[in-house]
Amino acid sequence: MATSSPSIAFSLCLLVLFHGCAAQFFGGQGSWQVPRGVGSSQRACHFERLSALEPSRTIQSEAGVTEYYEEYNEQLQCAGLSVRRRIINPRGLRLPAYSNAPALVYITQGRGIMGLIYPGCPETYQSFQQQFEKSRQESESQGQRPWDEHQKIHRFRQGDIIALPAGVTHWFYNDGEVPLVAITVFDVANSANQLEPRRREFFLAGSHQSGTQSLEQQSGNILRGFETQLLAEALGVNRELVRRLQSQNVQRGEIVHVQRGLQVLRPSRSQEFQQEQEFGGERYQGERTWEFGGESFQGCGRTNYSNGLDENFCTMKIRQNIDNPSRADFFNPRAGRVTIVNSQKLPILNNVQMSATRVVLRSNALLTPFWNINAHSLMYVTGGHGRVQIVNNHGRTVFDGQLTQRQILLIPQNFAVLKRASRQGFEWVSFKTNQNAMVNKLFGKNSAIRSIPSDVLRVSYRLSTEQAWRLKNSRREEMAIFAPRFGRSASEYGSQESESVQRDEPLITQVVDESA
Repeated sequence: MATSSPSIAFSLCLLVLFHGCAAQFFGGQGSWQVPRGVGSSQRACHFERLSALEPSRTIQSEAGVTEYYEEYNEQLQCAGLSVRRRIINPRGLRLPAYSNAPALVYITQGRGIMGLIYPGCPETYQSFQQQFEKSRQESESQGQRPWDEHQKIHRFRQGDIIALPAGVTHWFYNDGEVPLVAITVFDVANSANQLEPRRREFFLAGSHQSGTQSLEQQSGNILRGFETQLLAEALGVNRELVRRLQSQNVQRGEIVHVQRGLQVLRPSRSQEFQQEQEFGGERYQGERTWEFGGESFQGCGRTNYSNGLDENFCTMKIRQNIDNPSRADFFNPRAGRVTIVNSQKLPILNNVQMSATRVVLRSNALLTPFWNINAHSLMYVTGGHGRVQIVNNHGRTVFDGQLTQRQILLIPQNFAVLKRASRQGFEWVSFKTNQNAMVNKLFGKNSAIRSIPSDVLRVSYRLSTEQAWRLKNSRREEMAIFAPRFGRSASEYGSQESESVQRDEPLITQVVDESA
């Protein structure tokens, strides 16, 4: 008994230390559930009239383009959201940066690699020094960069939802053959943002230009503001190197071209995606295949090294693919599918306090009328087009119109919405301001109407008993997605094109002339 007491005390100390370290990054377990703030300084937002939005401003960089949706739009300000669409050319690097607000990124085209730099996490990608010793010596003899170590590299591809916590440095690189296209939604009303309720991005490198016209935003990276000599002393380097870090008189933008491609240590593409399928994103135990400078190597490395802190966020899964039909939460072969990603599937969303839903409707199919119980929803159209109606608490229609690709539309919390696909189908992704967003369906299986007693419906709507029964059971076997039942003329959808669903946005083959 005497020998067990020190062990118990030591275990308790480790437990307290672990919780303290985790709280330093996450703010403690309780902060994950802190209620979301109200957008635009808690002013009254009535959402009396909603409108579909398209990009209002474009900023061109050396190797890509950033499109901004109107940041000062009243409905986006009320919801506390900021939206942008970014296109990165092949071999384009989006420079390291962090933001004052968490965000979700949806990859609509292409593939690439990225880094998410958590404070305090080890540089675990340093493992294969013995295997790479020959390559390292050859690189040094040829005047190339020396051996490296860094935090985990993540691969992503079309259809991935990627979580970006507030204040955490991240970078993106397009290692594919086609431009990388991504839509990013920032939740500026999130409790993690203690600045003013608008998006601010802080760049670690380069010289960039914001989507606003404020002179304050026409600036460089955060190192540029420090005095050169003082920063040189802090870093232990000469002043000439500091001037390069500050990117003085360099106007390449936030996306730069990597002439010979990015040379970083990363798992092979095939094995990482196979790991995702077989192990659900958990860490792979055993020998792995790695890539470096176009070469492949075998080894085990330090990826199996772990401790309590490492298991909680240093190796946390940050992405989930929602384009894969096999992962659909609701599926109707005649109508389409719905795929949801929330904190139960992707735990990092507890920190980001956002979630997403991917919807693919076939020709003329409908999404059951519903309302979001605990979140605003921002939909971004990725394919086809369709009709959307939104109704407020007074029973008034605040939006009734057609949506097409690249448009966004805000659906406020508790507002009822009905969506129907055109003959070409209708596809979108919805970003929601709650890590476990909930909806209440109006009709169909497990819906509000279906769950109300027939006699309550009869009295409420002044129906006969037969009509009340028919109302409850007309879609009794369908949940969320409804197949079309009645023929509709093509003119009602404003198109005579093929009934096949269009792919996620037309393939972008060229964005900017990198030689310009």
